[in-house]
Amino acid sequence: MPCEINSLLKLKPSQGYPAVLEVGARHQVQKGGYRIFPIDVPLSLVDENWLAHSDIVIEKLTWEHQTTALEFRIHRVYTTPFAVQ
Repeated sequence: MPCEINSLLKLKPSQGYPAVLEVGARHQVQKGGYRIFPIDVPLSLVDENWLAHSDIVIEKLTWEHQTTALEFRIHRVYTTPFAVQ
């Protein structure tokens, strides 16, 4: 089974990048393919330009039909975004 190991969550607006980043807000997104993410620990949420805007905590990860479904909550919002690449 091919899969990717990810240590941050990079999303485009078309993939469900949150329009508003608010601490405690919960979101659901899907990424193509099978991916492994750490759960229950803070990870950076990165936009399509590789800028980190917040930390999230993935609470649920489900694999099905070549898709990884994630449920996460916003843990912390950075005052200033920073480049991660």
